[in-house]
Amino acid sequence: MHRQKSILSFLQKPQSNSSVGDVRGTDTPPEKPRRAFVSPMSSSGGLGAPKSVSSILQKLARPDDTLNKGTHDIQFQSRQATERNASSNGETPVQLFPKPSSKSFFGDVPCFKLDFDEVEPETPALRPLVPGLKRVQEESPKANDSIIVNQTSPFFASNKKVKRTFDEESESGSSKFDWLNPSNIRDANRRRPGDPLYDKRTLYIPPDALRKMSASQKQYWSVKCKYMDVVLFFKVGKFYELYEIDAEIGQKELDWKMTVSGVGKCRQVGISEAGIDDAVQKLIARGYKVGRIEQLETADQAKARGSNSVIQRKLVHVSTPSTVVDGNIGPDAVHLLALTERTVSADKGRTEYGFAFLDCAALKFWVGSIADDDSCASLGALLVQVSPRELIFESSGLSKQTQQALKKYASGGSVKMQLTPTLPSTGSLDASQVQEMINSNGYFGKSGNSWSSAFDYSTDNSLVLCALGGIISQLSRLMLEDALKNGEILPYHVYKSCLRMDGQTLVNLEIFSNNVDGGLSGTLYKHLDHCLTASGKRLLKRWICHPLKDIDEINSRLDVVEGIINNSGLVSIIHEHLRRVPDLERLLGQVKSAIGSSAALLLPVIGQRMLKRRVKTFGSLVKGLRMGVDLLNVLDKEDHGVPSLSKVVNIPNLKSLDEFVRQFEEALDNDFPKYQDHDVKDSDADTLSLLVELFAEKSTEFSQVINTLSMIDVLQSFAATSVASWGPTSRPLFISHNLNHGTSHVNRGPVLKMKGLWHPYAVAESSSGLVPNDVHLGDYDRSNNCALLLTGPNMGGKSTLMRATCLSVILAQLGCYVPCESCELSPADIIFTRLGATDRIMAGESTFYVECAETASVLRNATQDSLVLLDELGRGTSTFDGYAIAYAVFRHLVEKVCCRLLFATHYHPLTKEFASHPRVSLQHMACVFQAKGGNLTDEKELIFLYRLTSGACPESYGLQVALMAGIPKQVVEAASEASQKMKVLMSENFKSSVGRSEFSTLHEDWLKAMLAVSGANRGSWDEDASDTILCLWHEIRSQNRLKK
Repeated sequence: MHRQKSILSFLQKPQSNSSVGDVRGTDTPPEKPRRAFVSPMSSSGGLGAPKSVSSILQKLARPDDTLNKGTHDIQFQSRQATERNASSNGETPVQLFPKPSSKSFFGDVPCFKLDFDEVEPETPALRPLVPGLKRVQEESPKANDSIIVNQTSPFFASNKKVKRTFDEESESGSSKFDWLNPSNIRDANRRRPGDPLYDKRTLYIPPDALRKMSASQKQYWSVKCKYMDVVLFFKVGKFYELYEIDAEIGQKELDWKMTVSGVGKCRQVGISEAGIDDAVQKLIARGYKVGRIEQLETADQAKARGSNSVIQRKLVHVSTPSTVVDGNIGPDAVHLLALTERTVSADKGRTEYGFAFLDCAALKFWVGSIADDDSCASLGALLVQVSPRELIFESSGLSKQTQQALKKYASGGSVKMQLTPTLPSTGSLDASQVQEMINSNGYFGKSGNSWSSAFDYSTDNSLVLCALGGIISQLSRLMLEDALKNGEILPYHVYKSCLRMDGQTLVNLEIFSNNVDGGLSGTLYKHLDHCLTASGKRLLKRWICHPLKDIDEINSRLDVVEGIINNSGLVSIIHEHLRRVPDLERLLGQVKSAIGSSAALLLPVIGQRMLKRRVKTFGSLVKGLRMGVDLLNVLDKEDHGVPSLSKVVNIPNLKSLDEFVRQFEEALDNDFPKYQDHDVKDSDADTLSLLVELFAEKSTEFSQVINTLSMIDVLQSFAATSVASWGPTSRPLFISHNLNHGTSHVNRGPVLKMKGLWHPYAVAESSSGLVPNDVHLGDYDRSNNCALLLTGPNMGGKSTLMRATCLSVILAQLGCYVPCESCELSPADIIFTRLGATDRIMAGESTFYVECAETASVLRNATQDSLVLLDELGRGTSTFDGYAIAYAVFRHLVEKVCCRLLFATHYHPLTKEFASHPRVSLQHMACVFQAKGGNLTDEKELIFLYRLTSGACPESYGLQVALMAGIPKQVVEAASEASQKMKVLMSENFKSSVGRSEFSTLHEDWLKAMLAVSGANRGSWDEDASDTILCLWHEIRSQNRLKK
């Protein structure tokens, strides 16, 4: 009985006197028993004795201190081989990419077909080798080199094996190939890395170097030279190997032991096929793109084609962090986004963007366009909403402002966004080329509607088509043609018919990620997420990005939420079903992607694993749909006590779909009774293919079922949020702007009234715990105050109150209960926020510049129905400049825009300027001083009450907060003395402000209007001018009377 040998021992070149029958035309071990290995005779005769298998295995043994850390990691060691015959240079020319034959086993799948005069079964890692002792003598170490002698080996005395460590060998040079070294590396067009058009995805290999390579070496490098940005695993028998640069990655990221094969010094690492899936997932999780060059046939199949045949191999698939479909990717959607830009008006800074993005796991594409200005606010909204894992764009096609915005949002959130620029010559297609490519290749042909229906033909779609072309080019390069042919393309609107929140607002309010570590803790999404299904969680995020504006739609959601809250029995039924529903959206996408991809199932070994996985996926989808359809059948009836819920379950052909699912359940039980662990047979591929094609005919209807289940999941999550809240919640009451009284039409102003408001997930750290506050902005008539000028001490709760107000409006327009005792509001169209102090050092933008840029976006786009939050505007510059800007912005929003406004400031003279303004309410966050530690001493500490109180706060108590922060007491005392002196000096400059509290800026405008009219030319004086003066006079009197 032959002892099992290492896989590397079968790669040894056979002796020249071997018989024809002994020649193996493959570079992997055949399935039959192997012949004995005989090592060549050296000229000296010292190494000429044949070596046994145990001796070879001993050479491949690893030292005890480098034991394998994983169960599947197989470490390869270099092996001995014979010198190549000098006459072996007569290799026939090789065509690297031959045109596939019509009789090819895989049809139009491109394969590598390499014929040689002499069989040389070796991997890309191998080079002509010499006996080990001769190699040691030629590469004798220098004086400072360390020598490791394996004295524990029983073969040490006879073989005198001496081994240098890899670290010592790698110091002298990273690669044997000159064209791969950093000093000589070039792309396919022979450009150096310093060239602006350098394509780092490709590699130039000199023709002479290619001609000297063996068959398997050419197989590997002919693919690797086009995928330098991809970690490529090369299949060799039952192992996958990484070479050169990829081997460095395997050593660094997976802690694999790197070996050097012979004098060629080709570095390699490897793993068995049993552990390849885990290794690929680890590399993808760390941001790498990973591909596999698979064997298209077995060793016996290759030998049947001829004794000199080499196993055919092909790059069958490339996985990236943005296109991963399986593994532990979590419930969040993984998106690949492509972006294009066009400047509409350079002087006004108007820009248009076209975009397309893909959720590969769900097999869905979205396309759309947005208009933006220099602030890139709309672009920021797109990036936060989509949260792409990777963004591809033409390197020279984006402006400086856009690239700065991309860098800003790429570093935010818990998942970092990878920016992938493409060269104009390699990754860009114009609109006509994209259309021709889609039509000629049959892309999106399996979608329910025509792919062109996703485009808005009222605008120019060239930018959108170019962005879609970027996605298509990327997927084609990644060998994901099935996703293009079976995917569904849909329109995407960033702002249409919803409450608008730009990217900065989503970041400031910590909607999806907090500003501490980018995690989910302390976010609105985390607060609302009580979903039971993965597709429900993804729909929840889309809903949060697009709160409603239509009152009827909002009330429809609120009716369902209220019904679920009041019907605990229905909650139990929903939970019982949804807990057993898998991720149907992704399962449906994986099943659809299998249509027309049966060729991959013919691959040896991997084809069986793929078929087994597809059987499990299809079975899980059918069983999951059964659970979902059963729930919809229950909710479709009106005897559950929530009539509004029946409107959500509005699927006309639900009964026919129920029967359709039942038929597939029967087929599954007959053909794949143990679908979760099915033993695949040759006929299973055809059976599954037939079932999938029949199932795909109803894919549109099943998508509707899945979306309905997700809606139910989100609505029950809203109800669960209200029930689980530790403070009072209430259903918001929406007031329409427009009222019809008989024949008259009344347009009322915006309103926001909340009683007992508290922050939904931030607890005030005070002795009283939860501190509710009342917020009142606007009224039915336009005479009441729409602006809140908020003052108070640092850390007094101003920002918390402002955020709570915004979050409550968002919750209300989502159709969720709000954290207050009562809420009455008119829908907001846009929410703007200017919170916190941040800079963009890498973009050369200071804190004050960022403040002004965000404020400029507010002033340009705010309307009467907007809700605006401005926190400490003007603090990034000098006192007088900051005060002047805060004054002008506040006055413009109050008197010109007339929107609902919360304005927090430490500029106390503003309270004097607007104290009597009819549209401004002065309030502050209360605080008190009490004796420190309860002792009757002069030393007191500041206590925050977190209570919203009428009137202005006398000061900000910054010195007390400085003491709390740990600034030395003597420093604070010196600051206090300086503060008193400055107050005396400043009082002279602002002495007139005391009188301003009785005469507002609005009164000033009225007086100017009266003087202008009264000073008009007598020749132009008419009755209208007299009426104007009279009206203004009565307006001033009425305002003063109300004030008294």
